[in-house]
Amino acid sequence: MSNLLLADLAASGVKQIPSGYIRPITDRPNLSDVQISHDSIPLIDLHGLTGPSRSLVIKQISQACENDGFFQVKNHGISEEMIGKIMNIARQFFKLPESERLKTYSDDPTKTTRLSTSFNVNSEKISSWRDFLRLHCYPLEDYMHEWPCNPPSFRRDVAEYCTSIRGLVLRLLEAISESLGLERDYIDKKIGKHGQHMVLSNDRYKSVLHRAVVNSEKERISIPTFYCPSQDTVIGPPEEMVDDDHPAVYRDFTYGEYYEKFWNRGLVKECCLDLFKASND
Repeated sequence: MSNLLLADLAASGVKQIPSGYIRPITDRPNLSDVQISHDSIPLIDLHGLTGPSRSLVIKQISQACENDGFFQVKNHGISEEMIGKIMNIARQFFKLPESERLKTYSDDPTKTTRLSTSFNVNSEKISSWRDFLRLHCYPLEDYMHEWPCNPPSFRRDVAEYCTSIRGLVLRLLEAISESLGLERDYIDKKIGKHGQHMVLSNDRYKSVLHRAVVNSEKERISIPTFYCPSQDTVIGPPEEMVDDDHPAVYRDFTYGEYYEKFWNRGLVKECCLDLFKASND
């Protein structure tokens, strides 16, 4: 298992990027094709959600989701101390001896706790320059026992962070529900533990292409949080957002169908959701 992980490959003294990580020129980002915008990424103050300015904040979220597909938040309730602690524990984990990290290694995308590399090494031809640790977090009592026990404070620190970030996610889901003209708790009800349908905006809200740049001088660490439904949850637009002028853009499908296609298709530019458009039936 020598150099199974990218971090260990990089630390081995390799002088050039192995061919298995080099993408064809046609598949590489071309900065000359990027439209430069002087508009800043929307920054939304969540403090207003708890007062008379709530409707204004909801409008700002709606505009950001429609026009940008991305926004930043401040006054979100996650302390700088907690953010610093979770970033520190991530660095500590990836600097553990290889033998310790490999205790959680798996190439199986269905495992709820796993360390792996690239995206899906079983299906891709070109690997991505990254290692990742993926954890299921909710309910904590169902998954904490699977998490790494080293560094010693890993489970405690990650559990505290997961609890706090879940609270933030639920606040954002409420705001997004309202921004779509739905009841405040609509999304949480539909994708909660016993929910039957997951809401889509029927293409009213569009996501942006996720792009990141790495370099040879400085490490890059990110800690994304995904709020995912159960495998049998049916995904489709709510009735309130479908009419003669706005027909359903996507067919109904289960999250399990989406999950399987997502992990097996690799990191490609096209959105995985496009595979489920009604026009593809």
